[in-house]
Amino acid sequence: MSEMRLQKFLALAGVASRRKSEELILQGRVQINGKTVSELGVKVTDKDLVELDGKKITVEDQKIYIMLNKPEGCVTTAKDQFGRPTVMDFIEGIDERLYPVGRLDYHTSGLLLLTNDGEFTHLMTHPSHEIEKVYVAEVEGCPDEKEIDMLRKGVDIGGFVTSPAKVEITEKKKNSCILKIAIHEGKNRQVRRMFESVGYPVIKLERTSIGGLKLEGLEKGRWRHLNNEEIKYLTHYSGKPTDLKPR
Repeated sequence: MSEMRLQKFLALAGVASRRKSEELILQGRVQINGKTVSELGVKVTDKDLVELDGKKITVEDQKIYIMLNKPEGCVTTAKDQFGRPTVMDFIEGIDERLYPVGRLDYHTSGLLLLTNDGEFTHLMTHPSHEIEKVYVAEVEGCPDEKEIDMLRKGVDIGGFVTSPAKVEITEKKKNSCILKIAIHEGKNRQVRRMFESVGYPVIKLERTSIGGLKLEGLEKGRWRHLNNEEIKYLTHYSGKPTDLKPR
């Protein structure tokens, strides 16, 4: 391995995205050869011992890319300090340390990607790459065309105005309706906050696709590896072609 910046090494090791890795360094949680590093710009090679919170970090040669149909009632983290079920409880037979690509909140189900490839995580989650994510939401009541248009143009969800979204009603019920919404941002609970901003709380929410990659019949709580074509599609979709190869 050639010399590289510490935050890139952490990202390649699947610890976190580069941005999050920089935060870990600044927090003093990373050690190189037994010495704590708290400044950015430090470089490492494969001869250095890199640790996070005292645990050895290595760059895995074998990259893993997984699609999970996340059920409701679990958190999108590797571990939970409150002992709640996590998405990792549904992944069996994988020895490599995986991390979720982005998040789905506790009550939201649907398509979630997991990997040990930090570069792929960065590629898929950085706002500049504008990866489209499609959700199906059931909300209380039913917004009118004016309110739908507000969602399409962008709404204030508390100090942040969302970018234009694609929104359509697909089914009307007695006291609720079903809508499809496509966004390319990933703010915390963004879709729920968008509907709340126009007065229609979400009853149920599912993410059905990421960048055109769909669940395609994958049952809740089940997962599968992405294939080469799917990885190439996602990376080309983001405008950043790579030579990533799955297991």
